[in-house]
Amino acid sequence: MTDATQINAIEALEDKEPQKPARSQWKDVWDQFRKHKGALFGGGFLLFITLFVLLGPLIWQLDPQKLDIRNKDIRPIYTWLWHGDAKVAWNRPLGTDNLGRDMLANMIKGGRTSLAVGWAAMVLALVLGTLIGVLSGYFKRLDGVLMRFTDLVLSLPLLPLLLVAVTLFRQPLRAAYGPEGGMFVLIVGIIGITSWMQTARIVRGEILALKEREFILAARSIGTTPYKIITRHLLPNIMSPIMVSATLGLATAIITESALSFLGVGFPSDFPTWGKMLADSVPRMTEYPERVVLPGIAISLTVLSVNYLGDGLRDALDPRIRGR
Repeated sequence: MTDATQINAIEALEDKEPQKPARSQWKDVWDQFRKHKGALFGGGFLLFITLFVLLGPLIWQLDPQKLDIRNKDIRPIYTWLWHGDAKVAWNRPLGTDNLGRDMLANMIKGGRTSLAVGWAAMVLALVLGTLIGVLSGYFKRLDGVLMRFTDLVLSLPLLPLLLVAVTLFRQPLRAAYGPEGGMFVLIVGIIGITSWMQTARIVRGEILALKEREFILAARSIGTTPYKIITRHLLPNIMSPIMVSATLGLATAIITESALSFLGVGFPSDFPTWGKMLADSVPRMTEYPERVVLPGIAISLTVLSVNYLGDGLRDALDPRIRGR
């Protein structure tokens, strides 16, 4: 074969087209996420309700705890459409309660409290669950003890346990951090400590599957310490189930806080939360059903949006089903 023939053969094998830049993994995640209509709704509504409770006091500056007996029991503006003779006030779009407190201001304040409890309790449960799951899955000698402890906590009746814990620790924490601060610490701690078990089981299963993979065995063979293997190799590969568990934990924390406030063992009576608004509205719900509907819809839509968001993140972050 002559030199000219060799050169022509080499040129024929060369790729003349310019190489395209590597596709970003996060772009693939976003493309898959935006195909999930429910996840887009969930993320959008969660962003809206978060901005609503954070920026609402800057726009609607009425004090949610201010009593105005002269303007009590004002109906929301929309009830005027079918109750033309109802007592409405255009400067009270959601009306007032039986003590004259503005419902819109209470919805904003209550949403801020409920979401703050939900986020804080979710972070605490996520940290505990991830820590116990990683230790149980990676270190065989700890697996039996930690999983049996997890089974023990799962077998406990959570609602009676929550009520007993609130009764025992309410007064000491109130004395240390104040009425609102003490109850915030207590409720966040109780919800977080009783909500980590599912995360621990999920993380343990993922760790057990990953620690026998080739890249983990290669890291062990060169003397990498367990701490570096966990932080550099294992945790980045289980972020998908952790993020999904985080969204579900946020929904569970919001519902649990609302249940505690509804039962009257949550924040003080003059401190609004969505659950406390529901509890205060029950005695007169036949006369003023909108007072139950408004916080109930807020809780339901927030939890529903978080669940949809979790479904979308699970599909987008899992490479095995991405693109289906």
